[in-house]
Amino acid sequence: MFSGKSTPCPLFGGHVLRFSDLERAIPAISQKMLIQQLRQLEKDGIVRRIVHHQVPPKVEYFLMDWGQALCPALEALLTWAAQRESTDD
Repeated sequence: MFSGKSTPCPLFGGHVLRFSDLERAIPAISQKMLIQQLRQLEKDGIVRRIVHHQVPPKVEYFLMDWGQALCPALEALLTWAAQRESTDD
């Protein structure tokens, strides 16, 4: 997620999101890559994964405090990159 233009901050917006919500929000990413990215974010303490044992399975994600704390820096970095792209044209 960090390598592209999608960061967890605007996607989550302080909400708990189901996996399918994240898939719809990032259509350019494969399901496999999304799972890998979410697992890495979970491992890094940025995202929390909640599995509800039911049929059909329900998996939800939300930003931990550490993830929320990263948002201002990530947003600033994306703004800087967008400005740099516009000056390269």
